[in-house]
Amino acid sequence: MKLGVFTVLFAQKSFEEMLDYVQASGLDSVEIGTGNYPGNAHCDLDGLLESETKRKEYLKQVESRGLTISAFSCHGNALTPDKAFAKTSHETFVKTVKLAELMNVPVVNTFSGTPGDHEGAKHPNWPVTPWPNEYGDVLKWQWEEKLVPYWKEWGQFAQDRNVKVGLELHGGFLVHTPHTMLKLRELTCEAVGANLDPSHMWWQGIDPVAAIKILGEANAIHHFHAKDTYIDQDNVNMYGLTDMQPYGELKTRAWMFRSVGCGHDVKEWSDMMSALRTYGYDYVVSIEHEDPLMSVEEGFQRAVSNLKPVLIKEQPAEMWWV
Repeated sequence: MKLGVFTVLFAQKSFEEMLDYVQASGLDSVEIGTGNYPGNAHCDLDGLLESETKRKEYLKQVESRGLTISAFSCHGNALTPDKAFAKTSHETFVKTVKLAELMNVPVVNTFSGTPGDHEGAKHPNWPVTPWPNEYGDVLKWQWEEKLVPYWKEWGQFAQDRNVKVGLELHGGFLVHTPHTMLKLRELTCEAVGANLDPSHMWWQGIDPVAAIKILGEANAIHHFHAKDTYIDQDNVNMYGLTDMQPYGELKTRAWMFRSVGCGHDVKEWSDMMSALRTYGYDYVVSIEHEDPLMSVEEGFQRAVSNLKPVLIKEQPAEMWWV
């Protein structure tokens, strides 16, 4: 396995400064935002698509520092009723897949998307209960009329270009659990898989090690984010795990994102690394920093120091003892 970072947290640094900092921190890889929610601070998407010279220079900057690009990320919502954002999300995804093909980047990360509840809707609708029955009807319509048709076409578009799509299992989007991930994959193609972030598993009550086993068994983990979650049970008792308070309400929120090791101990992270290796994922573990209690520098470095001792970098030895 390799240790990487989702570089959106270094948006204030230039591309070269960011790469220097990542190299000096002892990492192996970078995950680059190309637009939509992550922004494109370190990627001129159109410019790179248009110029082979720019692509070669871009890769030279990365590879000369001993780094690789684990993924291009363009998390958006191509299914939203907001037509302008849906158009931007879709076009950025398509361009990102084309760029990934040209630059031999194996994964493009995004969200599955969430449509409205009917053709004339103005906002996304995320059903989370089967009753009253209209919620189930909405979910069925969303999957059959929007989600599956979109990813049948555009998952195949990526697969034809030898690019994997890592859908982040994130609340608010139709693919947010191992079940919804595998269901969509079965109805579309093998290019559609998970960008698995354990932080989103914990707040949904899902054991990340179990999620790794479920998705790994299906060879459906394309990328992995390293972000932790702290769950405050006293606040859960008041607000529930579907807490709608703003993330800034630190004293009363039921849960908050934390740097690796600040929500769950390093033993749990070690168990995840072992499960990833056992179930066939031997690629990049990409640090994502969204810790409201720490600076970018401190949160990032805390994640680095906690992950390095548990990351499994070398191939296993032969079992000489059997």
